[in-house]
Amino acid sequence: MISQLIFILLLAAAIYLFVKNAGKIRRNILLGKAVDRSDRRAERWAIMAKVALGQTKMTKRPLAAVMHFFIYVGFIIINLEVLEIMIDGIFGSHRIFSKPLGSLYGLLIGGFEILAILVLLACVTFLARRNIARLKRFSGTEMTAWPKSDANYILLIEICLMAAFLTMNAADYKLQALHFDHYIKAGSFPVSSLIASILSNNPITLAITERACWWFHIVGILAFLNYLPYSKHFHILLAFPNVWYSNLEPKGEFTNMTSVTTEVKAMLDPSFVPETSDVPARFGAKDVTDLTWKNLMEAYTCTECGRCTSVCPANITGKLLSPRKIMMDTRDRITEVGNNIDQHGKDYNDGKALLDNYITREELWACTSCNACVEACPVNINPLEIITEMRRYVVMEESQAPSSLNNMFGNVENNGAPWKYSNADRFNWADKE
Repeated sequence: MISQLIFILLLAAAIYLFVKNAGKIRRNILLGKAVDRSDRRAERWAIMAKVALGQTKMTKRPLAAVMHFFIYVGFIIINLEVLEIMIDGIFGSHRIFSKPLGSLYGLLIGGFEILAILVLLACVTFLARRNIARLKRFSGTEMTAWPKSDANYILLIEICLMAAFLTMNAADYKLQALHFDHYIKAGSFPVSSLIASILSNNPITLAITERACWWFHIVGILAFLNYLPYSKHFHILLAFPNVWYSNLEPKGEFTNMTSVTTEVKAMLDPSFVPETSDVPARFGAKDVTDLTWKNLMEAYTCTECGRCTSVCPANITGKLLSPRKIMMDTRDRITEVGNNIDQHGKDYNDGKALLDNYITREELWACTSCNACVEACPVNINPLEIITEMRRYVVMEESQAPSSLNNMFGNVENNGAPWKYSNADRFNWADKE
């Protein structure tokens, strides 16, 4: 009863802390402006099934795709085993699913073990790619000590959890063979039976090993759950909704600003009466609260994989822009805004903004608007939307566009085209000498 009580208290505390921290992230996301992404539901479900569930955009890098698939499937399926562990922990039972599932139980446990060893191999491979091969896309000015450590921590945690799971099963396998205490004959152990030989033959030692690994495995999972809100691996939970709410319009299509549309309508139609608003309109985005909630959700969904930056032509040619940094800066800033709300109230102003304090103007104007980053992202994140909105602010609120753009604006205003030639001279190039 003592162990059951301890487990129930740990489980309740873990769930409470996770819900509390996840609630803060939800609050932070909803600080963004409203945008409707609930249309074309059938198309959205199809995209989510294809991109989030089917991992189709991962296949552009086959090795990473296969390794990620092992971890992805292992994470989902092995959680069925975690459900049994939790029930056993609450009710003090042992392998409670073995009797109702019968022979299917052995098949499941065997499958879990094969997946566990594949997850182990995938994690070791990813660690080697990051720390030995040192792939270029895992580096960059934004990849400071914490982002690099975060990735390694997760991989090491997963290795430890899988090792504990297999060791627990190996001890259980030997205890079943010895008919010790409550260890009934249940399950199939194709992997752990191979490593059981290195364990002690003493049943007491085996029982201690099995219980120690059981506790390490489940407490590790609960700790991992509460680590997620502080980690880039929160994408485990946000990837599916983020893909479902994808922008279904053609890539690069600009959104019409309501405030501008209203002014144009008023100019064209003197009888038009615009809707009044007490909140002054801001053109574009200076800070994270000027962005939409979807932009902020994308910031929390970013896995920092670097695929966007690795295909960015501006970054490839040595310019300062990194689409990954845009998303990481947005996440850091909205987290800072949320912390300020918790500490000082919702009206607190720290005098900082996403523009200039996090993202420089040089980064914004380096973007070619090619959408390569959007196409490369495995979970349909769109850094270009953030860049575009911040450019709008610089141009329409501050009138601080680069001189080359100001020349173009002047030409459009005076000549109806980006060039310095008048409309009458537009087809001079076609004249024959």
